[in-house]
Amino acid sequence: MRAVIRLSPPLVLAALVLGAAHALSFAPANLPWLQLIALAALFSLAQRAYTPRQAAWLGFGFGLGWFGVGVSWVYVSMHTYGQMPAVLASAATLAFCAFLALYPALALGVAQWLSPASRARRLLLALPASWAASEWLRGVLFTGFPWLASGYAHADGPLAGYAPLAGVYGLAWIAAFIAGAAALLVDRRGVTSRVLGGTVVVVAALLLGGQALKTKAWSAPVGKPLSVRLVQGNVPQNIKFEDGGLERSLAAYASLLRAPRGQPADLVVLPESVLPLPIERLPDGILQTLFAPTRDRGIALVFGIFIEQPERHFYNSAVGVSPREASDAPLQRYSKRHLVPFGEFIPPGFRWFVDLMRMPIGDQQRGARYQGPMDLAGQRIALNICYEDLFGAEIVRAWDVPERAPTMLLNLSNLAWFNDSLALPQHLQIARLRAIETARPMLRATNTGATAVIDPSGRVIAQAPFNSAATLDVDVQGYEGTTPYVRFGDTPLLVWLALLLAAGAILRRRA
Repeated sequence: MRAVIRLSPPLVLAALVLGAAHALSFAPANLPWLQLIALAALFSLAQRAYTPRQAAWLGFGFGLGWFGVGVSWVYVSMHTYGQMPAVLASAATLAFCAFLALYPALALGVAQWLSPASRARRLLLALPASWAASEWLRGVLFTGFPWLASGYAHADGPLAGYAPLAGVYGLAWIAAFIAGAAALLVDRRGVTSRVLGGTVVVVAALLLGGQALKTKAWSAPVGKPLSVRLVQGNVPQNIKFEDGGLERSLAAYASLLRAPRGQPADLVVLPESVLPLPIERLPDGILQTLFAPTRDRGIALVFGIFIEQPERHFYNSAVGVSPREASDAPLQRYSKRHLVPFGEFIPPGFRWFVDLMRMPIGDQQRGARYQGPMDLAGQRIALNICYEDLFGAEIVRAWDVPERAPTMLLNLSNLAWFNDSLALPQHLQIARLRAIETARPMLRATNTGATAVIDPSGRVIAQAPFNSAATLDVDVQGYEGTTPYVRFGDTPLLVWLALLLAAGAILRRRA
């Protein structure tokens, strides 16, 4: 007879502590083994729950610890820069973390419902499938917020080898399966030796297979290496949109653009919203200052800027300039497609909430679903802006026209909204997964960090210091080739999860 528990505050508190440990497994610590331990301990606790409701409460406690530690930096943007009163910003942060905690609550509740009697079935089938499915749902419902999706903890370690096949949600399923297996092996009561032996074999095969896949090259170099300068201005967010902010921003970046270098760069990249005004409203001479390196030294340039077309319709955009375009040819443009709720668009019914903060240009327009890579310095460079690189299925849309497939990725960001919080190294970890999934180098140009270059295997090959004005000069090789994840996206994984959940439902009815 299996042991059961009565839901009590200490049990939910234990789940909360496990969730906090789970959050600490991500960057900057980068401890994938800690994530597996936290998940295994949660699953071990949850499989003793008596009802789906009890299991869901444990999942909610875990989620509150996970997101309360991991994304608490949203408070900084609302209070420090949005100037929302501290009490309201604290309440909004707590409400946001509680909302995110509903997803692990759903996962544990569904798993308990699917397999109320069989521990092995719950730990090896229902929990991994419902966990990965809930992670995917968190990434798509209500525009999605997949920050700290559990697969990101495995940008390091053997499981990273599966990212080019199954993406970050595939890593979430594999990690949850291994955690479930660990919980089963620790508490073997009522489990046959055949099941235990098979579980050990599968876990070993997953770990060894992932390590072997890390050595596989999914892409190959194409063209000559590109000499790139990434510019990090470190312009404080609280003065950027104030009087004098335009002049200070321009002075910071103009100075860094003139920084000496042994040999000229082929491409210079400035971060997201490098200037606080739409390009149409810039005073005369501003663009000429930015274009000077392109015009005078034949250097390609990319910079983030707002575009207003038509009037009062704002786009968070990137503009690409080749030397031949610096004078009169049309500029290349990318406009952000996936906007941040409350910061870049206002969800219906929440105007009152946004009005409690000072959010400049806070209601923006979405760019087109497909926007081809920019042709710059002999490479095809697929752009994404800030939080867009959380969405792997959207990043791979740059491959929608195969003959125009990108040779490298470029992210422009401004995380000055979050000071020196965990958001900066976490965002770098997310970008590393995108590089592994697509087998492409990822360039990152940010205002405060992490400005970096990531190779196709997810390794950071160069990085500027956080929260300092700096330039990062790196030679970057373009790549060509297609990973299974680029070709098929999340579809195979979703089919697999649907089959597992359907099997769980069928077995429940037969029990």
